[in-house]
Amino acid sequence: MKNSIFKSFRFEIVLYSLLSLVYALLTEAVIFFGIYIVYYMTGGKTDVPGDLQGGASLGSNSNLIQNNSLYNRYTAEQISPTLEGGATKGMIAMVTVIAIAIGIILFMGYFLLLTRKFAVYIERIAGGITAISSGNFDTRITIDNDDEFALIADRINQMGGDIRRIIENERKSENTKNQLITSVAHDLRTPLTSIIGYLDLVQGENNINMEVKKHYVEIAYTKSKRLEKLIEDLFAYTKFSSGEVTLEAGPIDMVKFVEQLAEEFYPSFQESNLQYEFRANTPSVSVWGDGNLLARAFANLIDNAIKYGKDGKSVQIEILEHLDTVQISVINYGKLIPEKDIEAIFERFYRLEESRSSETGGTGLGLAIVKNIIVMHGGSISARSDHDGTVFMIILPKADILPKTEEVKG
Repeated sequence: MKNSIFKSFRFEIVLYSLLSLVYALLTEAVIFFGIYIVYYMTGGKTDVPGDLQGGASLGSNSNLIQNNSLYNRYTAEQISPTLEGGATKGMIAMVTVIAIAIGIILFMGYFLLLTRKFAVYIERIAGGITAISSGNFDTRITIDNDDEFALIADRINQMGGDIRRIIENERKSENTKNQLITSVAHDLRTPLTSIIGYLDLVQGENNINMEVKKHYVEIAYTKSKRLEKLIEDLFAYTKFSSGEVTLEAGPIDMVKFVEQLAEEFYPSFQESNLQYEFRANTPSVSVWGDGNLLARAFANLIDNAIKYGKDGKSVQIEILEHLDTVQISVINYGKLIPEKDIEAIFERFYRLEESRSSETGGTGLGLAIVKNIIVMHGGSISARSDHDGTVFMIILPKADILPKTEEVKG
């Protein structure tokens, strides 16, 4: 929020001070003018009675009275200027003091009246702070101006929203941690229980022939490998999430890179009776990235396509070069993923069906790891599943878009 000088608190204080001074002077002028009018109207001068004017009616004492009058008049003329000068100065001083006192009182009254909105705003801000400090982080202070108080109110509103988001994130983190612990405990306990059970049967004094024992050992071995994969994925996911993984970046030709990686899965395609098709609209296009991490990401996607695409007949890998990006798609034609699960499949420990997880041995961390790797490379990953197949699409910036640094933290 940015306010101009004419809408600032300082300018308003100066303006209200000047207005208070003008209002005080005008009010004081009206008061003294009214007092003057009242004084003038109620007898500001005194008349001499007619019977005292002239000496004819005074009879024989007319000469004495005239002499006394002349004396009194002479005496008054001598004394009056002195008395009137002192009284006038005293009157002026008293009127000045009274005028200043009245002016100060009027100025303070007008100033307090004009600046009352500041007091209201301060009370409103104090109330908002009190509400936020008591835990009501949805409190918002009404902003109806553009001055410094509005700026303070806006920052307090932002602070309340930030605190609420921090607390919500802390709660989500706590829930995530609890869910992670629960999921890990469940996924570790299930294969471990099976391993212990089968090995207990093998080592016991049961009348079990060698073929059955061998079968039990194979099951225990398979469960052990699944347990090992889970622990490896868990460590990898934890490192990616905490930012401990760094990118040893360099230019990678994605056409050759992905094609070679797909060929390494040829035995798995054959074992699952799947054909794979690789196509690209360019003979060569480079990205800037870590070959080991990208290999892990695309290996997870191809492995998923083989595991969950067995109902289909083929897996397709497609590379398309665009102006600034490279698009890599891995497509399988197995069982469709429900629309409600599309976004959630990239969350850790998310599984579509327990039966499918048991059959494929999935840990629920593979796609979460893939997403972390792609995001670290400045790219994005999305999925869709419809009658045209289940498509996992990765978009990476081309090598001339990303800065060529030797090491980038995740």
